[in-house]
Amino acid sequence: MLDATRAFFKHRGVLEVETPILSAATVSDPQIESLATQVAGLPGCRYLSTSPEYAMKRLLAGGSGDIYQVCKVFRDAERGRWHNPEFTMLEWYRVGFDDAALMDEVELLVGQLLAPTRQLQTAERLTYAAAFQRHAGVDAFNSSEAELRAAALGFGVRCEAELDRDATLDLLMGLIVGPCLGREKPCFIVDYPASQAALARLRASDPRVSARFELYLDGLELANGFHELVQPGEQRGRFAHDLDLRRARGQVEVPLDENLLAALDNGMPDCAGVALGFDRLVAIALGADRLSDAMSFDIDSA
Repeated sequence: MLDATRAFFKHRGVLEVETPILSAATVSDPQIESLATQVAGLPGCRYLSTSPEYAMKRLLAGGSGDIYQVCKVFRDAERGRWHNPEFTMLEWYRVGFDDAALMDEVELLVGQLLAPTRQLQTAERLTYAAAFQRHAGVDAFNSSEAELRAAALGFGVRCEAELDRDATLDLLMGLIVGPCLGREKPCFIVDYPASQAALARLRASDPRVSARFELYLDGLELANGFHELVQPGEQRGRFAHDLDLRRARGQVEVPLDENLLAALDNGMPDCAGVALGFDRLVAIALGADRLSDAMSFDIDSA
């Protein structure tokens, strides 16, 4: 599958790159926790990469053109049937693509990689709002937080923690909506709420939603992609908002990646990018029912 992946991108003239696993900054996203370590002779922490995204965007700003990378990434507090603190990620960026064009390419690559074991139907594209209405019976944008919690209870999901609106939506997506997606054919969820845009730009036609998508197959999230935000001021504001949320939730505060923000200041080309969980794709190809079956050694046996 790795050979086929590299052949896919070579045929399209996409350059394979390598970026650091250790860096002085990390993601501010409150949904992701980083692993940190000390390096002798250097002040502060160094963080294990949760994604090569920031470094790859610095390459894009430097004029690299289309690029991809296969690498190990690390996330704390992620361990379970479909999670491991260390996993393999495939990430790529296409200059001049929007999210719709990138979804076409994601679908083509996944179809080719799974072709030896499985023929996929044409993917469905479903809005975030439609997915919630269909599978959870709520309006993701207009239902009250009490209605969202009641919907979770109706499916037997209880959570004693104090959750804000986005965290409640994440709970519904993770436990109720997501497992229903991609059961008959691949499913792209599109038009995520602006509050969950992360590093995606907002839709000019409807600023309530972002140009972000996720790919689901067999109830598993496989990929997360954006029509990338390239405005440095807006990106800095989003990072600051993330840190405010981390502070309010009592999470570890992390340093912002000033190198990324400087690269955005210098100008990054219009592009779309996506990260795909390669181990999960391998597990689907194997017909496995857990991530560890797609790994030589998971965290418990490493």
